[in-house]
Amino acid sequence: MKKRMLAAILSGIMVITGISACSGNAATSSENSSASTTTATTTTNTTKAETTAATTTTKAETTTTTVATTTTTTTATQNPEPAPAETKGDSVQFSQNLMPGWNLGNQLESNSDGTPSETAWGNPVITENLIKQVKAQGFKSIRIPVSYLSKIGAGPNYTIDSKWLDRVQEVVDMCINNGLYAIINIHGDGYYSVKGGWLLCGEPASEQKTIKAKYEKVWEQIAKRFKNYDDHLVFESMNEEYDGTYNNPNPEYYNNINAYNQIFVDTVRKAGGKNNNRYLLIPGWNTDINFTTGDCDTYTMEAKFVIPNDSRIMISVHYYTPWEFCGEEGYDTFYKWGDSVKKFVKRRQSETLVNRQFDKLYNAFIKNGYGVVIGEYGSIDRTHKDKSNTTYRAYFAEYVNYAAHQRNIVTVYWDNGYNGKHGFGLFDRIKCTVTQPEIIKGIINGAKATKAPAAPTE
Repeated sequence: MKKRMLAAILSGIMVITGISACSGNAATSSENSSASTTTATTTTNTTKAETTAATTTTKAETTTTTVATTTTTTTATQNPEPAPAETKGDSVQFSQNLMPGWNLGNQLESNSDGTPSETAWGNPVITENLIKQVKAQGFKSIRIPVSYLSKIGAGPNYTIDSKWLDRVQEVVDMCINNGLYAIINIHGDGYYSVKGGWLLCGEPASEQKTIKAKYEKVWEQIAKRFKNYDDHLVFESMNEEYDGTYNNPNPEYYNNINAYNQIFVDTVRKAGGKNNNRYLLIPGWNTDINFTTGDCDTYTMEAKFVIPNDSRIMISVHYYTPWEFCGEEGYDTFYKWGDSVKKFVKRRQSETLVNRQFDKLYNAFIKNGYGVVIGEYGSIDRTHKDKSNTTYRAYFAEYVNYAAHQRNIVTVYWDNGYNGKHGFGLFDRIKCTVTQPEIIKGIINGAKATKAPAAPTE
C-alpha cells in the first residue's frame, strides 16, 4: 500500500515508545525497542474451503506466458463453478491454505528517512502474543511487508544488514511456529515517494542494468536465508510496483516489471534448499486488477503482464474500490457501502463491481491454474462521521471474502496498526486485543460462506 502512514503520526499527535504490554518474545535491541516519529505525505490510490498443500515437486522453466489483452466487459457472476475442479495447476489448491489472511502492516516496511525500523511509524515492537491473537481469530496467514532500503550495502554485492534479516526471520518464525503461513516481500523499495527507493521501473534503460543486478542480489540473500523453510513461507517479488503516476501503464516500464518478476523466479529457484518448490507470488502493474488481467473494459492496453512459466506461481493484486469509501482521508462523504444503499455511497461500485472485478481474476488466472491473492484490501474507520460506518465496513469485508471464496481467490486484509479516525486497525498491537470484532467476524464468515451475506438496511 502507498505507505498508508498512521494518521496519528501524520498529525504528530501520537508517539509509541518501548515494547508493548503484550510483549511475548519481542526483540530487545535498541533498533527495535524505541519508536521515532516521522512526518510524511501519503499518496492516494484510485484502485486493494481450506485444503492441504500440494506436494508435487516441479522445476522452474524459463519461458513465459503473456496475459492476453481484451476489451470485452466481463459479466458479473454471483456463483461461478468452484475453481479446483477446472484448474490444472497446484497453486490454486495451495493458495487455499492462506485464506483468510492478515497484513502486519506499517511495521517492517516502515522507515525513518530511508532507514527501515519496525517502530518508525508509531507501532510497537512486534510480539508473539500479537501473532497468537491474530491466529485465535481465525486467520490462516500473515503477510509481512518488508523494506530494505538503506539496510542494503553498496554494489556489486549489495549485502543486506544481517541484523535486519535476523529480525525479519524472527517475525517469520513467530508466524510459522504458531501454525500460520507467512508471506514476505520487498515492499517500500519500489516507491518513488520513499527516500532511498531504488526498484524503480520508470528509470531509463541505462539505469535498469544496475537495478536488476541489485534486485537479483537482494533476493538471492533472502532466498538463501530461508532456503530450509517449507511451504509455510511464501515469497512475494514486489509490492505496488509502478512509475509513480496514475496514467495507463507505459509498455517499456511494464516490461521492466515483467523482467523483475522473471529475475525473482529464476533467482529463488537457483538459491537451493526448498526454494525449488516454494510458492511464489508476483504482481502486475501497481497490483491493479485491470492492468494485471489486461481486461480494462473499454480501454485496450498496449502493455501486457507476462507470467514466468512456473507451476508454483500465484498472482498478487490489491482491492481498494471505491477508494472514496476504502481509503480517501480528505473527506468523509462516502461512509456506506452496498448496491442497495441510497445515500452516502459511491454508486455502482459495491457488490456488482466486486463480482465483475473478481470474475476478471477468475477468468484470467484461476481457470488457467494460477492462484490469486488479494494481498491488500480494507476500508478505513469513519465512525467519527457516522456510527453506522462499522456495519458497512464489516459488510464490505464479508462480501469481498464471500465473492473471493466463491472463486477460490485468497484475501489478506490490510491492517496498519492504527485504530481511530481513518485507521485500518483490527487489533490493538500494544494490548494484543481485538478492536474491530464485527469486521473480523465478517472476514471469517465470508471466507467460508456459500451464500451471499445479507446487506445492511438503512
